[in-house]
Amino acid sequence: MMSPDEVLFIVALLRRAGADVWVGGGWGIDALVGEQTRDHRDLDLMHRQDQEVTVLAALSAAGFVESLDWRPVRFVMTAQDGREIDLHPLVFSGDGSAVQASPDPQRPFVYPSSCFVTGTIQGTPVACLSAEQQVYFHQGYEPSQRDRHDMAQLRRVFGIATHF
Repeated sequence: MMSPDEVLFIVALLRRAGADVWVGGGWGIDALVGEQTRDHRDLDLMHRQDQEVTVLAALSAAGFVESLDWRPVRFVMTAQDGREIDLHPLVFSGDGSAVQASPDPQRPFVYPSSCFVTGTIQGTPVACLSAEQQVYFHQGYEPSQRDRHDMAQLRRVFGIATHF
């Protein structure tokens, strides 16, 4: 499991190294809500693709090794104790929006500039993805119980409509 202290350590480590990262997935939703609402087995981070060397070096120095390579879509770094960081490379445009490669090259994942917001983990501000972006990414597949829980948190806190 990935604890809040570990999330904050990893985000601070990457910031100190000079990498811009945004928390997504379950931790991103908990950052938006402002409290941990469930256990998390991993940490999803979006990063600037042109900073990937910096991200890899910082995480490697902290004991993480690459365990999955699905570039350009995503890759995973794993610690000896099993903690995982799921990394999503983003290519930014001048207007602050970004795209991430997808398994279908004709349909990349789109990140409007408005989706890059700030949440909190244990009262510490962290860059994360907006509630609207989280809902967007939770479409088109059969949701797990974790997904259902996460969307329920967004409905509860933001009154936002979700499709499940």
